Order: sequence, then C-alpha cells, then structure tokens
Amino acid sequence: MTDSYSFTESIKMNIEQARFNMIEQQIRPWDVLDTDILDLLMVVKRENFVPEAYKALAFVDTSIPLPGGGAMLTPKLEARIVQDVQVKKHENVLLVGAGTGYVAALLAHRARHVTAVEIDPALKAQAEKNLAANGISNVTVELGNGAQGWTNGAPFDVIVFSGALPVLPEAVLQQIKVGGRILAIIGESPVMSAHLITRTGENGYDTKKLFETDVPPLAAAVTPSHFTF
Repeated sequence: MTDSYSFTESIKMNIEQARFNMIEQQIRPWDVLDTDILDLLMVVKRENFVPEAYKALAFVDTSIPLPGGGAMLTPKLEARIVQDVQVKKHENVLLVGAGTGYVAALLAHRARHVTAVEIDPALKAQAEKNLAANGISNVTVELGNGAQGWTNGAPFDVIVFSGALPVLPEAVLQQIKVGGRILAIIGESPVMSAHLITRTGENGYDTKKLFETDVPPLAAAVTPSHFTF
C-alpha cells in the first residue's frame, strides 16, 4: 500500500515538474510574463485535454494532431494568445475552433462566458467532455463552421481564432463590439502573423502585429479571392 502510494505521489511530482519546466523553459521566454496567466497554466491541467494517444507530449514544445487536419497549438502559442487578448471578467468570448477544449478552458477562467465553435462533431463531443470533467461550466460548445465568425451571440467582446486564416473575413469585423478585440493568425504557410485587431469605433479598427508563426489553417477557412483585409 505504501509502495503504491509512493509511486502515485512520484508520478504526480513528475507531472508537476514537467509543467513547471514547460512554463519556465518554453512559455516565459516567449514573452508570456503576465503572472495571472502563468498561474492559470498551473491551474488548468493541459494533460487533461490532450488526446489519449499523445499524453506523453502534453508538456512538449510541439503541436499535437487533431482529427480533421487541425492541431492543438504549442503550449507557448496557446499561452501567448490568452495573454495578448487580455480577456476581462465581464466579457463574452467567441473561440473559433474548440479543439479539445483547452484554450476554451483557459479563456473561461478569465471571461464571463465563452462560445466555442467546432466544425468536427467528434471534437465537439471531446471538448464538452473535457470541459465538464475539469469543472468548466461557462463554456458553450457549438457545432458549426466558424471560419467567418459566428452571428449567434454577436457582437462579442473578444474573438479568438485557434487556427490560421488566409485572410480575415470582413464579416468578422462587424461581430465585435466597439472596444472589443479579435486575435487572428493571418497568412498562408510558411508566412503567417498573429494580429490583434481592436475596434475603436463604428468604422474604426486598430491592428497590431504581435508575432510571426506557422500553424495549421482553420477548417473551411475562406480563400483570399472572396475577402480583403
């Protein structure tokens, strides 16, 4: 009994050490310095949201394949997105691409409510299961194509895209409130940039380029010929 208990405690300690190393060696060096975000990464257990076949990669600096060609982004990218969009407690958030629910869980700790849209039915079910198992009750996971945003519940305070878009659809700009923010990774592999777009007025928008990256495109993303940004 004692040996079994010691073994279990040892595993827990190893997991916490791996989480600590992930934060200190991957995430903090990538300019994630907000202590509230760093604390949140200790609270929301990433390993609980990683698909079973990839559990060993929960704290590794790599993306994790998901059904339908998507991916869990690297831990540093997830953390940077949540930090840079600066969600506040009274805000309603739209997340396009629920994936396994991890980014939704991080945002939910900061927000009033998160609407997470997922195009893949199996992933939608997985996200709902993971969120419930981890006690997250202020996320609604919707099945649908959110590549042009989501009108149900709009306008939102914050919109986050969890995959890349070749261009940002014009319709999305109308789906945030004045003062609201959109965080989107825009471009085509291998040249993509994360942008933070703040709506400053009825027709005014301020765009800030945050960093360069290369991530899988969002399923059903609109091709450049249809929209301009």
